[in-house]
Amino acid sequence: MMNDTAEITQWLSAARAGDKSALDRVLATLYRELHGMARRQLGGQQHGHTLDTTALVHEAYLKLAGRAEAEFEDRAHFFAYAASAMRSVVVDYARQRMAVKRGGDLHRVTDLPEDAGGGMRLDEEMLGLDVALNKLNDLDPRLAQVVEMRYFAGLSETEIAGLLKRSERSVRRDWQKARMFLLAALQG
Repeated sequence: MMNDTAEITQWLSAARAGDKSALDRVLATLYRELHGMARRQLGGQQHGHTLDTTALVHEAYLKLAGRAEAEFEDRAHFFAYAASAMRSVVVDYARQRMAVKRGGDLHRVTDLPEDAGGGMRLDEEMLGLDVALNKLNDLDPRLAQVVEMRYFAGLSETEIAGLLKRSERSVRRDWQKARMFLLAALQG
């Protein structure tokens, strides 16, 4: 991750004030990190999918840049929103794929891997996870944020702890609690 946090923070502040070019500078500067997030997320995709890492980054960029008001307070907030934007793109893609398949072969998710390092499936399992994650967000937004950053953005516990200014141990506990909740929701 970049060390020039002060400059990013200034740009984020200018973007909050309505300066679209400042948001563009943030996105351009952090593009490589966003691309890495997307690559980790889509790592195990079978060939034939139309959503690749570049498409995911560009779609997430459009969601980030298209916000009526850029309200990124700091890097952590930016990456939390980037993870959420990527989640939205992946879920929309899964919905489109399922609509094309006309709902065939629906089945329940029985496992939530520790991370998405091997890539995630862009199918009905993703849609089930999205519903469960929305329920978790209603109960505990902090746990949902950790899931988005870990599972959808592919960030490590160490990276999340640094961005959220929390201990790695507390992030690990949050991840474990969130996984238990999500697995119960997905299997129930």
